[in-house]
Amino acid sequence: MGDFASMNPPVFIFVGHSGSGKTTLIEKLLRELSGMGLRVATIKHAHHKVELDTPGKDSYRYKEAGAVMSILLTRDALQLVADATEQREPEQLAQRFLGETDLVLAEGFSHTPGMKIEVLRRECGKPPRCSIKDGLIAMVTDVAEAHPQLPHFALEGVNGIVEFILQRVAR
Repeated sequence: MGDFASMNPPVFIFVGHSGSGKTTLIEKLLRELSGMGLRVATIKHAHHKVELDTPGKDSYRYKEAGAVMSILLTRDALQLVADATEQREPEQLAQRFLGETDLVLAEGFSHTPGMKIEVLRRECGKPPRCSIKDGLIAMVTDVAEAHPQLPHFALEGVNGIVEFILQRVAR
């Protein structure tokens, strides 16, 4: 497909409490969107420390020696390790690294600007993380009373969410 590609791919940020189903939903959306021929990238925000490279390995040594970016290329994959800068918001990261994609799905980033879709399950027993003023554009939920003025999608409503995303991208 590739009709949406530009230097700044659109970014949709999926927010919600831990255990709400964000990752599972994004996996399902990825299957649908990529099945349509779109090149979709993901960005995940981790709240805990993660070791991005193995100490002592070549790419780690290059970074330690001063490389601002290091790419590890295998037969089947590519991994990029780059210096973290003050530009850490999903749109900034997409512009810096993901220009060849049609669309970006980000997870987390509830406190950064951008188009947000919140996943909220009644069984989690928590209020929504974001509000409309935070950039919230839709809810994936079984809680009808949460932001009723926004479009609501069922927790398993992948086709409706895909259609919603594609309509937003086409604008």
